[in-house]
Amino acid sequence: MTQMRWLELLATVRMGSKKQNSEQARSPFHKDYDRIIFSQSFRQLNRKTQVHPLTQHDGIHTRLTHSLEVSCIGRSLGMLAAEKIKNELPVWISPADVGAIIQAACLAHDIGNPPFGHAGEYAIREWFDNVSHTGFLQDLSPEQQADVRQFEGNAQGLRLLTKIDYHPNDGGMRLTYATLGAYLKYPWLSKTIESQGDTPASNRAKFGCYQAEKEILKEIAEQLGLIKLGEYHYCRHPLTYLLEAADDMCYALIDLEDGIILNMLSYEEVEPIFLDLIGEYARPTELTTPNTTWQQKIAALRGRVMKRLVEEVTTAFAKHHFEILSGQLKGSLLQYCTADIEVGIEKAKNLAREKIFEHPQKSGLEIIAHQSLQHILDAFIPLTTPNKTLSFKDQRLMSILDRFGARFNDSHYDNIMQTLDIVSKFSDHQAYNLAQELQGNKVGFF
Repeated sequence: MTQMRWLELLATVRMGSKKQNSEQARSPFHKDYDRIIFSQSFRQLNRKTQVHPLTQHDGIHTRLTHSLEVSCIGRSLGMLAAEKIKNELPVWISPADVGAIIQAACLAHDIGNPPFGHAGEYAIREWFDNVSHTGFLQDLSPEQQADVRQFEGNAQGLRLLTKIDYHPNDGGMRLTYATLGAYLKYPWLSKTIESQGDTPASNRAKFGCYQAEKEILKEIAEQLGLIKLGEYHYCRHPLTYLLEAADDMCYALIDLEDGIILNMLSYEEVEPIFLDLIGEYARPTELTTPNTTWQQKIAALRGRVMKRLVEEVTTAFAKHHFEILSGQLKGSLLQYCTADIEVGIEKAKNLAREKIFEHPQKSGLEIIAHQSLQHILDAFIPLTTPNKTLSFKDQRLMSILDRFGARFNDSHYDNIMQTLDIVSKFSDHQAYNLAQELQGNKVGFF
């Protein structure tokens, strides 16, 4: 059976790099983390939706705070997992190195998400799905049409990391192949809409790479020795399973705190889920200490739960190490933990679905978010037609895109992708304000 090798999977070679790493203070993987955290794309996550769009509450998670928390959990998972399989790793790799790879990949895992979170993804997909807009796609190949009709934050993130930020079309951030491999949750291309029937925009299968970056995907996979499953379709990097676990843990549990802050949930509804997940670990003393706030209680519970989950997930990773290296593991690592963990995580997700995702307050804001992106695309996408004669209004709109770096050419597909690069980088408030200006409701956004 074909197996991937850690010697290749942990490659320190950088995409597009013209020089060798010579620093002693930072490992190549720590440098990856620094490059991501200082990037403009990462900074833009500060006012992008995690769950609640356009929130005015300072204590609510944004994509930035969520990404930082996921990176912390990912680092712990990476270090402990490496300790448990250290005899399988190259001698020059330390547990800290593995932790740094996952920490960097986790930091970037949402970097390609558009404003307004998943509502933003649906809005972009549905705009291109609209029958009145099909004329804008008629000169695109079926595969290119699938890219824009299935706009995907994961694929947009790969584009940012490898092509857009820092060194345009020359390696992007020039991260190590190991970090890029760990980032790729879905190392394959989009599928044409026809193959998916009438699947709604909100339920389409995820993918990690657009047609425009397919050779980059191939380069990453070949450098790392990822097992090829089909044309431009590869198995996951083993460390991606740890990234996915870190994201699931934070998304399912920590984000419940936002529901309490926004009065969508009560602490009493959340506490039992955390207690069940603690298992045999001792209950924190804060639960019985007089005058303890719910914030202090849930912080103590969170610490116990995360400690247990990190132990369980890394044990599952070590236990199924052979299957992972062979590209044979199905599902997520949380499914291979003690049975009560998957049940507890699912309870947390169900509670969020029932009390948060369907809450009238959230639904109303998502309608505003959806309409905002639709208005922006109404204004900008018609400009992407090559050699279009621009009206006075078109010229003013084009000047906005120019200021954000658009350089249109004779490729309609490339022009659309450049526009989506710009739109997807907007924060929630930038997108909302621009949409208002485009409708004539306010002036002075720029």
